[in-house]
Parts: sequence; structure tokens; C-alpha cells
Amino acid sequence: MNELKISNMTDADKPRARLERLGSESLSDAELLALILGSGTSKYSAIGLAQLVLAAHPVKKGLLGLQYLSIHELMRIPGIGKSRACQLLAVAEIAGRTACEMRHNGIYMNSAGEIADYYMERTRFYTKERVYALFFSSANELLREVMISEGSVNRSLLSPREIYREALRSDAVSVVLLHNHPSGDPEPSLEDLMITKRIKVVGDMLGIGLMDHIIIGEGNFISLAERGLLESEIRL
Repeated sequence: MNELKISNMTDADKPRARLERLGSESLSDAELLALILGSGTSKYSAIGLAQLVLAAHPVKKGLLGLQYLSIHELMRIPGIGKSRACQLLAVAEIAGRTACEMRHNGIYMNSAGEIADYYMERTRFYTKERVYALFFSSANELLREVMISEGSVNRSLLSPREIYREALRSDAVSVVLLHNHPSGDPEPSLEDLMITKRIKVVGDMLGIGLMDHIIIGEGNFISLAERGLLESEIRL
């Protein structure tokens, strides 16, 4: 690694000065991270330390790799303690949320594709399954989302009571379930289908319809409603 030390730069060429003069887009990824880190170590300059971070993931290199690194993996990098690891993860989370917000201009239940498109950016980095309940108004506008479970879609964890209690609190008239498959394959499992049917039955009794269950994979998704699986008979 070619060590580029900020102290060896002229004042005008230092990252902070260039950012002030030319804007943040003038800085390299390593220079941007160096500004976040603030300083280096006895062995590495701030830029050198940033370059280690950008190369840390075995497959995903650069800023994208930050989305895939855990706090423990970051802390294995020389010079990255818990505080700096938390800073870096906060930066990665802000970037992810910003990308989601840029896509969000009022989510309406016009199609499963619109919903999946918004959540795909957020869930693509998850290494565990997360299940969300999305609550919609009578105008089909998203009112609120609640993460129901994390880890796996399991009937013991996914409670219809919890889902519809939150639906009533949100004054929702319909619900959409959504979860990710970290494997990248969105094909529903038998467990997915059984849980969906169970939740739909409860919703029908309460008059709050389960309109869809969307499963997100790697760059693709499956809508159980579009496949006609919400109404199919599944033995519980």
C-alpha cells in the first residue's frame, strides 16, 4: 500500500482544504473516510487507515464493503477500536438511509413492484431475515412500518396478535408483510406460506386485509398476491 500522508501535503492540497474549496466530490473515498476517522496511528496515517478499511472485506471492496462489515470485523483492523468502528457503521447506515429516503416520495400500495423497489435497497445488506409489517390507509398510502421479527420467519416469532395490534394503533385498513431472504433467492418456503395464511385468516376476521406478502431476494422479489398464493389452500 502506498502510504499517502496528509502531513506531507501542502496546505492547499489537504483534504479538508480541498473540500472547502472544491466541494466533497473532489475527495477520494479514502480521503473522505480519513476526515471521518480524524487521525491515524503510529503506523498508519489517517488516509492509510482509511485504505485498510476500504480493503477490509474479502469480496466487497471500497465504500460498499462498509455495508457488509460488522463491528467486530472492523475492530480487527489495526487502529480501529470500538469508537471508530461505531463511527464507520454510523456513516454506512446514514448512506443506506439516505438512499432509501431519496427513493421515498410517498409509498402507495399501487403495486408490489413499487413497494419492493423501495425496500430492496435497504434489505440488500442484511445477513439475517427481517420481517416488516407495512400499514396502509384507505387511500393506500403507507402510514407506518414495524419490524416484527429478525432472524427467520418462524411461526413462534411472527404473532398475528402483534401485527394487528400495531395495525389498529396505526388506524390502518390493510397490511402488507415483507421480508428478505439473505440467500438471494426470493422463492417462498412452505413456512412462509403457512405463516402468511395464518395471518391472513386473523386479518379477515378483524376486517383488516392482508393484501400481500412480498419476499425480497438479490435484486428481485416475489409477491404472493401476484402469484395467487394468498387465497390458495395451505394446510396449517
